[in-house]
Amino acid sequence: MATELRCPDSMPCHNQAVKSASTPSPEPPRPGDLIPDQTGGNSASVAKLTLLAGHAHSSVPAERDPQACGGLSLNSENNGGSGNYDAPASDSLLGDCELSGQIGAQLKLLPMNDQIRELQTIIRDKTASRGDFMFSADRLIRLVVEEGLNQLPYKECMVTTPTGYKYDGVKFEKGNCGVSIMRSGEAMEQGLRDCCRSIRIGKILIQSDEETQRAKVYYAKFPPDIYRRKVLLMYPILSTGNTVIEAVKVLIEHGVQPSVIILLSLFSTPHGAKSIIQEFPEITILTTEVHPVAPTHFGQKYFGTD
Repeated sequence: MATELRCPDSMPCHNQAVKSASTPSPEPPRPGDLIPDQTGGNSASVAKLTLLAGHAHSSVPAERDPQACGGLSLNSENNGGSGNYDAPASDSLLGDCELSGQIGAQLKLLPMNDQIRELQTIIRDKTASRGDFMFSADRLIRLVVEEGLNQLPYKECMVTTPTGYKYDGVKFEKGNCGVSIMRSGEAMEQGLRDCCRSIRIGKILIQSDEETQRAKVYYAKFPPDIYRRKVLLMYPILSTGNTVIEAVKVLIEHGVQPSVIILLSLFSTPHGAKSIIQEFPEITILTTEVHPVAPTHFGQKYFGTD
């Protein structure tokens, strides 16, 4: 089950080891731990936060301290996962701290483990072959899709086993569909079909206008009764969030409420997730990583156009 990115005022978001006063020698500090000041200063300087950029995906400091949140700049791409390089964005890490406190339950992260971390590493590695890249991307997509389905409503049911035993179980409630944001979102379609063979999938094509550089909708095709369905919106890389925002607006025009939209993503920047939630506070975002740098080459490498 995905974990919610929460940041209560009374609890720091980073992991802090609790040590007994009788411990003779403290363990070596880990990334994200609070490191006590040896000078014995007041409470304002008792703890200094060591924050490594490579661990920003799993540990977001809660305190809005300039030393803790202002030391790193955020980076994202401007083309929604179709560019060649990781590009800088306009936010600072302070935006990431604010994001954790403001979004809460709307942003859900898959629990981090070594398997997911390895898949993320291969996808980000510029030396990875296209075969390894696609294999890892498809595995990560499948994990996100499975968790996305877990966010949909179920209802209780009873079945009879081959031995005649009555088993109390659950089954999906009907009325779900997928919508992919072309082109990179199409990479996630097969993963959804592998889990739901008969699910209907719509498409949206959004590109940046050459003159205004604003996201513009060029094509949209949905199931005719999409306004009655829960929507799994698929887009692997959230950078600025502009493309997703335009896609959600189109869905709203077709009668879909933001509260029934679950956005499935592989990677997100803090700026992208924050922009989407600010525009649509009821939408749910599911991703594997919130990190200052997004792998902007995803779409081109997946489809072999890099």
